[in-house]
Amino acid sequence: MFSSGAGIIGAESTYLYRENAAGKLQVKQFGRICTGFCALCVFACLLAGCVTRPQKTQKIRDLEFTVLDKDAAPEELKLLIEENKAASFRLTYADQGALYIAEGYGAQLTTGYSVEVSGLYETEDAVYIHTNLLGPEKGEETKEITTFPYVVVQLEDVGKNVIFD
Repeated sequence: MFSSGAGIIGAESTYLYRENAAGKLQVKQFGRICTGFCALCVFACLLAGCVTRPQKTQKIRDLEFTVLDKDAAPEELKLLIEENKAASFRLTYADQGALYIAEGYGAQLTTGYSVEVSGLYETEDAVYIHTNLLGPEKGEETKEITTFPYVVVQLEDVGKNVIFD
């Protein structure tokens, strides 16, 4: 007689043999039970992934900003830019109710590059900034001098995180 919990592995499934309380031998197809349970778990996980959550990236309003000359940025921010300008960087700096956002595109091997701010707006949870690196225009005379194009904008500090997009 088989003891309770003994199992035999077959070619297709695992069968579990055990005695019930009345002493009768019961056979359960263990593989089907496990497969069904796993399928149920996967289905439950898929349903959980289908829950929709409200997006908090919807624009509330465009923000007014000023693009600063490189000399007009606060000294601490200028130091951070100088330390990071060789590679792409994204920096924020807040001081006395003003927020400064700086984004740089690293070393460029010629002159003629600039950075444009294509969008700056507020959402429920954050401030989003979109910038683009603009290359030299066709026919523009350039020099083979390494430059470090970046932009610094100043705006009112609204107390939200900045997302560089």
